[in-house]
Parts: sequence; C-alpha cells; structure tokens
Amino acid sequence: MTAISLQNLDKTYRSSGKAVRVVKDLNLDIAGREFLVLLGPSGCGKTTTMRMVAGLEEPTLGTIAFDGQRMNETPTQKRDVAMVFQNYGLYPHMTVAQNIAYPLKLRKLSKSAQEPLVAKAAQRVELQDYLHRYPRELSGGQRQRVALARSTVRQPKVFLMDEPLSNLDATLRVAMRSEIKHLAHELQVTTLYVTHDQVEAMTLAHRVALMKNGEIQQLATPEVIYNDPVNTFVASFIGNPAMNLLPGRVQDGQLQTLGTLALRQPIAAPGSGDMTVGVRAEDASVCDHHHAHLTAPVFACELLGDVVMLTAKLGGHTLSVKADKSLRLAIGENVGIALPTAKMFWFDAASGMRIRA
Repeated sequence: MTAISLQNLDKTYRSSGKAVRVVKDLNLDIAGREFLVLLGPSGCGKTTTMRMVAGLEEPTLGTIAFDGQRMNETPTQKRDVAMVFQNYGLYPHMTVAQNIAYPLKLRKLSKSAQEPLVAKAAQRVELQDYLHRYPRELSGGQRQRVALARSTVRQPKVFLMDEPLSNLDATLRVAMRSEIKHLAHELQVTTLYVTHDQVEAMTLAHRVALMKNGEIQQLATPEVIYNDPVNTFVASFIGNPAMNLLPGRVQDGQLQTLGTLALRQPIAAPGSGDMTVGVRAEDASVCDHHHAHLTAPVFACELLGDVVMLTAKLGGHTLSVKADKSLRLAIGENVGIALPTAKMFWFDAASGMRIRA
C-alpha cells in the first residue's frame, strides 16, 4: 500500500498584505496501511496539511511524495485519494446508491460493473436496506456512513478524513468510531485522519502527530503520547480530564510545594528551582490525612457513574482526582490526597519541556 512522505512542507498565506505561515517546515513519513491522526487545536495547521496531501492546496515549499514519487504538480483527480469531510458532501438529488456509485461513474464504469461494488460498499457500513432513499431521509449517522461507503467503493491509494464525526452527537460519534476502525482494519488503506478530538485520536490511530502552531510537537503511538509526553502542551492536550499541571518548588532534590500548598511529605524530584509538576487524575488518590502528601479543601465532588471526580483547591490552583464512586464529600471539607511518587511528570517552568528524572 501507499507510503506518504512530507518533506520540509511549508504553507504561507497572504492576508491583508501580511504573510501568515500556517505550516512550518513539517517532516512526516506515513507507512503503507498506517492509520495516522493529525491532532491539534483549531488553527494548528492540521487541515491545511491534509489539503496539501489531497492536492487542494499548493505547498509554498517542500515535497509531497507517494511511494517516493513527487506529487506536488499532480492534480487531485490523479492522486487516487478518497476524501471524507465533516459536512458529508452528499448530492441531495441522488439516492444513496447513486451517491455511493458516483466515483465509479466518473471512471466510466458500466452500470452492471457498478452494482456489485456499490452493494459491497453499502454492506460494509450496513446501508444495504437504504440504497433507494435520499439523503434527506437519513439520520446524521446514516449520511456519514454513505460518505464512508462512497469513499470505499473503489480501493484508493489513500484515505483522507477531515473531522468526519464532528457534526454527530456523542452517541453516534462512538458508533461511527467503531465503524471507521473496522473499515480501516478491513481495507488496509493508508489513512490520514484530521481531528481536534483526543478521544478519536487515541482510539483510532496507529500513531498520532500532535500539532501546535503549524509544527508537530510529538509523533508517537497513542500509548507513548499519553504515558510519555514531551512537553506541557502534549500533557495537557491528551487525557480526559487533562493532566493536572501545577507550579512546584524543588529544593535540594525534594518537591516542597505544589500550587501554593506546602507538602506534608516531600517528594524526590529532579533538579531544583521552579518546575511545572504533572499528575494524572487517575494516579492520585484520596487517603486519610496521616498518609497524605497534602490536604486541601474540596472545590467540587462530581459523580460520573463509574467514578467520582474530586476537585481540590490548592490556593489559586485546582487538582483533579479520580476516586471511588462511593465517595461523598462536602464542598469546603478538607481532604487528604496521596500523590503518585513514581508516576509524576516534571517540566521546565519556563519552556514547558519535559525534565527526565
């Protein structure tokens, strides 16, 4: 299958006479059959990068190659890519079957040759009973499945998906994630998927490229991105809830304060001086005051079903802790919190870069 190589890719727009550089010297290799997710906040350059791969945007600098062949001058229709967008892009005057068949029609396949391919694509996404309906007669999830079927009716070199689930409600997003994951496994086509949703990235990707301000901050598997973030941006972007990031003061190799509270029991730390300390909510725990690293007043105590999300107030900062679902505490009540001494993250306070113990 097709391998994609992006070398020194750059994109600059002109706006009101000013140059706006939205992708900055980006280098990325995507293996054949890989499902790679471009993740990041709005405006980070992820969609622009995907549009350059598709041929919908021309790079200012750099090279786009498929299997080692330069594609910069190749028009979109000759790149053999299939695209799925958040707005579905269905033709309202066409039936489901006609929408799915449209890429085959453009290739001038006969109707008899189209029919089995359309039937197979519809069956993959469980739309075989809706082929004669029009898009207006379908739910949002069904319309997105039509868009997926249309992209898979022929086996393209590359799948490009730009925020395909963002218009769906929470329940449908979960169902469609499973659909996309199953399709990717079945079809084994190189896929570039763009999203701002870290849950989609974690559940779908072989690897995640997390972007900020046009640059890749970290490129790794979801497990590595979550368990070994390289800076505070990555640490705060991945995880639900986000990692607790609190100012800390280290003296003589011991963490003395967290937030504005002095620790009851110092914790060994690398280096010295001001640091940003990272703690995952699931790694901290509620405990009795005698064994606590710190005690703090309860700011909120929320039952989420399987767990209670406790938020404690550390002066002008907050610390989130996942606790047993049976826990009940009143707002303002002091609670003891044990910190995970072996699972804490240390970052330079000025640069935000990771400090390794």
